[in-house]
Amino acid sequence: MSRFTRRTCAAIAAPLVALPLAGATALLAAAPASAASTTVLISEVYGGGGNSGATYTHDFIELRNVGTQAISLAGWSVQYASASGTSWQVTPLSGSIAPGANFLVQEAQGAGGTTALPTPDATGTIPMSGSSGKVALVSSASALTCGAECDTAPGVVDFVGFGSANDFETSPTRALSNTTSASRTAGDTDNNAADFTVGAPTPVASGGGTDPDPDPEPTTATIAEIQGTGPVSPLADKPVETTGVVTAVYPTGGFNGFYMQTPGTGGANDATPGASDGIFVFRQTDVEIGDCLTVSAKVIEFNGLTELTDSTLTEAVDCAPVTPTPLATLPVTDAEKEQYEGMLVQPQGTYTITNNFQLNNFGQIGLAVGDKPLFQSTDKVLPGAAAAAYEAENLKKYITLDDGASVNHLTNAAAQDSPLPYLSQDEPMRTGSQVSFGKPVILDYRFQWNYQPTGQIVGPTDSDDPVTTENDRELTPPSVGGNLKLATFNVLNYFPDLGVTEDTYKNCDFFADRDGNPVATDFCEVRGAWSQSAFKDQESKIVTAIKGLGADVISLEEIENSARISYLPGQPRDKALATLVTALNAGGGQWAYVQSPTVTPSNEDVIRTAFIYRKDRAMPLDASQILLDGAFANARYPLAQKFKALNAGSPFVVIANHFKSKGSGPNDGTGQGNSNPSRIAQAKALATWANTQFADEAVFLVGDFNAYSKEDPVREIEAAGYTNLADKYEVDHASYQFSGRLGSLDHGFANAKALKMVTGAGVWDINGDESVAMQYSRRNYNVTDFFTATTPFASSDHDPLVIGLQVSGRGPR
Repeated sequence: MSRFTRRTCAAIAAPLVALPLAGATALLAAAPASAASTTVLISEVYGGGGNSGATYTHDFIELRNVGTQAISLAGWSVQYASASGTSWQVTPLSGSIAPGANFLVQEAQGAGGTTALPTPDATGTIPMSGSSGKVALVSSASALTCGAECDTAPGVVDFVGFGSANDFETSPTRALSNTTSASRTAGDTDNNAADFTVGAPTPVASGGGTDPDPDPEPTTATIAEIQGTGPVSPLADKPVETTGVVTAVYPTGGFNGFYMQTPGTGGANDATPGASDGIFVFRQTDVEIGDCLTVSAKVIEFNGLTELTDSTLTEAVDCAPVTPTPLATLPVTDAEKEQYEGMLVQPQGTYTITNNFQLNNFGQIGLAVGDKPLFQSTDKVLPGAAAAAYEAENLKKYITLDDGASVNHLTNAAAQDSPLPYLSQDEPMRTGSQVSFGKPVILDYRFQWNYQPTGQIVGPTDSDDPVTTENDRELTPPSVGGNLKLATFNVLNYFPDLGVTEDTYKNCDFFADRDGNPVATDFCEVRGAWSQSAFKDQESKIVTAIKGLGADVISLEEIENSARISYLPGQPRDKALATLVTALNAGGGQWAYVQSPTVTPSNEDVIRTAFIYRKDRAMPLDASQILLDGAFANARYPLAQKFKALNAGSPFVVIANHFKSKGSGPNDGTGQGNSNPSRIAQAKALATWANTQFADEAVFLVGDFNAYSKEDPVREIEAAGYTNLADKYEVDHASYQFSGRLGSLDHGFANAKALKMVTGAGVWDINGDESVAMQYSRRNYNVTDFFTATTPFASSDHDPLVIGLQVSGRGPR
């Protein structure tokens, strides 16, 4: 089911102004507008005209004069911009609007629709979005040039943001559709979400128009009768009256409403099997949990969530309390969950965090029922039918823990100044960490099925926080034995050349913190930090992680190829590598780097592979070599180096790799991401080169192969005589998380001769399980400073892999 468009960017909503109804669109008399001193307001917006399923042929913007004096609109305009756009389209206005009258502005016509608008008072050609956008009433005909925060720009008389609009008064209205408009029904509290109701369009011009028929008398029904036993209420779009006990309240955060449940329901015995006894009431109010209310309202389906809207509340008495319904396990199907939609439930047993990516913006945590996170299907089974079946089982185990809010902590200024929910250094909410529920939650559907706390969660210690979890950070790398250690580490775009420098040569955009300070580059030639301070943050964590690995030889991926910075010609290829080694040796150290080969490809990427080593523990033999094969033209060319323990032991060859990513290129339809054929070709070329160029050597193939453990490229390497070491020594290992699934993209392979040296291998889980909020590139995105320079956690998005080697001639470490 397609069910929910997320409501975003709400801060603390203004209180409702209870005023008498006036006019055909049931507009309430307005409180003074904050943008300008006027009695003319935007009363309705509709962008679905002429679209599929629409009744009306045109988009429209409706105005209303709520004052007692006629207002001239000469020289005024209505203007529209897309949800995130900064280019405003203008329809000039003329004439005047009488007191209590409407003024209808007809906009672009679509290809469908059956009914013309009432004769409009003004006509424009603006094609408005049917779901999300911004509309401004402006006291001039000049297009707005305000960029952000246009709702308070000079000349703006009134402003409406709808759907996913990035600008609005306090909070946007709900998303619209081809059959719904946003109509003002609650005066002007400077809160679009509170002031506007989404429903059937009702355009009214100065000469009158489409007065809706009077609502019929409400049907008295229980909440279970309203919900019904299917995904859609049998009383949808009808007025009802029902009684319930308030179980959850969301006066802040954007939900703008509360949940209620039939008195006396819940517990282990379900008196209405198949039908839920809980429901959401969309209304700003000051009700409290435990209140007993009779609600008269209209039933709607908001993208699949059954709700009550346009409500009138009356205090009721003698309501039996609601008992949380125990859930021994997670209901599997939509139908099984639907019977609890909106009800107070108590999840039992263990859940495991499997997705924390959305924690940094929408405050959400993806959970898997049971004691393990979810894994990428092709990390566990072969691509194809087996992988599809594996993922189908994954979906049965997944549920989202929401935060009782719809604000986006990355874009909403008020939310950025409020602590992120759940997350702290004490409770880092890592994937793989186990969770238990100490308090009941609401089971609801907002974009996906959620466990919803009974109030908005602000910060990590909120009293409504329903879960307890563990801090399972690994303070030390895995014990792998041996007397020499080899590791591989993707260092997430370590670039000493900065965006601020590039910006002096050519435009280099950036991602900014909540104060507008540039932090990381945004699709520039350089790919890392924008400022020197951000780079130092990044470098400090990488240095801490490398030192903490305890490795003697390390292959690096995603380090700057300094020779490929076009606006700084003539730089040494190893400049960035030397910068990292200098940082590693600050205060005393024995680190060195392997110098680049004499011959390097002419078409290299701006990131590269490299080697560093502890010169008091290991030594390189001969010069490094690069595989000059066309299969790697869209990736990074493999780099090989022979090493041995310092003045002792048997030599071994390490080849560092960084195959083509899954993010771009053709998709072969095998479920292995984009550019799988390229990675297969790279695996074949690598194995052939390693087995011929280093035929008599102990060879390790390490790095970021951008392929999960059961995918074609990995199997090509294994078929060429190599053993996947993490698979051999660890169960359920993972170096990366993506889309709520864990898996290993970073591998270490050994040929038969090298395998005899190996004493163990393991992933050090310091990065892939961490919330992105902990990374240097998100510092000061939130009022809570999650950055810690002295720990290795979130130093990259990939975990390093450590391999223990027993080389002759040296004792164990």
